[in-house]
Amino acid sequence: MQKYQNSVGVLVPSVMLPPENTDFSKWAVVACDQFTSQPEYWQAARDYIGNAPTTLDLFLPEAFLGKEGEAERIKTIRENMQRYVKDGVLKELPQGFVLVKRSVAGNTRYGLVLALDLEQYDYSKGSKSLIRATEGTIVDRIPPRLRIREGAPLELPHILVLIDDPDRTVIEPLVDCSSELKKLYDTELMLDGGHITGWLVDCQKRINEVLSALTALNDAEAFKAKYGAEHAPLLFAMGDGNHSFATAKANWEKIKASLPEDERAEHPARYALVEIENVHDEGIVFEPIHRVIFGLNSEKAIDLLQEQMEKQNGSVTVVTGEPLTAQGGVIHIIPFVTANGEGAFVVENPSAQLAVGTLQNAIDAVLKAHPEAEVDYIHGANVVSELAKKSPDNIGFILPAMEKGELFPTVVFDGALPRKTFSMGEANEKRYYLECRSIEK
Repeated sequence: MQKYQNSVGVLVPSVMLPPENTDFSKWAVVACDQFTSQPEYWQAARDYIGNAPTTLDLFLPEAFLGKEGEAERIKTIRENMQRYVKDGVLKELPQGFVLVKRSVAGNTRYGLVLALDLEQYDYSKGSKSLIRATEGTIVDRIPPRLRIREGAPLELPHILVLIDDPDRTVIEPLVDCSSELKKLYDTELMLDGGHITGWLVDCQKRINEVLSALTALNDAEAFKAKYGAEHAPLLFAMGDGNHSFATAKANWEKIKASLPEDERAEHPARYALVEIENVHDEGIVFEPIHRVIFGLNSEKAIDLLQEQMEKQNGSVTVVTGEPLTAQGGVIHIIPFVTANGEGAFVVENPSAQLAVGTLQNAIDAVLKAHPEAEVDYIHGANVVSELAKKSPDNIGFILPAMEKGELFPTVVFDGALPRKTFSMGEANEKRYYLECRSIEK
């Protein structure tokens, strides 16, 4: 394997894909952390796939995480991984990046699949690492995901990582010469996932140009000029899949502890496969992530949330019978939906910068006191309304979108945002599993 020495934590991977004659519309499946309250989506995917080779055989949708039969599902996933490699369903490609073009919901965006050094990532509050979480990391979400990754011979990436590249120096030059690259796949994606095309970038000159452009973005003086202050450079900001990246980090820490020092640098599990995207790509849209609380009478939930918001912020008014729009500034308006109708919390002096922070702080306090209830994070206001109206013990919250140009400056100056602040597109726009990589020595 060619060593591409660099200071930006990038490994040039050798990804694995099925043969060219594979039906990639059945091979590619959306990220595991989508449609978590809609098991019918996953049944529809399985019905469409039938017996064809598919990544759905290689991961556990989080809709089934913690449910009966989880251990058997994980065992089957590992057996499928081994079988796919042994039977030639997955074949290793020449070392290189994968340039990706994704068109969905009227938008087209570009990305580059590569591997990032988990030693360069720290999700803790106040982190100054090269790779950073953009939202709060829920540590309790790591162990159940670690059960899946630990001992698995392969990884599949749904992690999207953002770079701040206004001059378009990293990904876009490859787009301009994509006709000269080897096409790996070109397929429609199931269940309204749009279309995706991938090309192999295995030319040493082009690989080195990417690494040089990333190095220039990481230059301390250039970073200071861009942000106007002395801050440790932030090169890679987690866009989607932060908890999967954190799980890969936890898995690596366990493996690393068992390795002699001289074997740590080269072990494949030290790196995680991701797709990087330029935050300035016009095809990238930040969507809000809404909330639904299950298992708590909606009228009681309104009272409890109002009580917590008053403790945390001050004056809070509950308005019912009319939909309002969430906003920032000196007032936060947080719309809700129940089986009985619509309304909103009006928070006049919020202590958090964003409405999502005001709501999340109150939800955390309520759920701590009422463990019988649970919250899910939902893409799409229509899904929130549908779920909230299903039962008097549900309540949904509809939140505003964050401007994507605010992301890097906010993380640089203020640190991570409240968790689940934004999403890069709605559920069907998320990354679909395609490429695989061996993480075994």
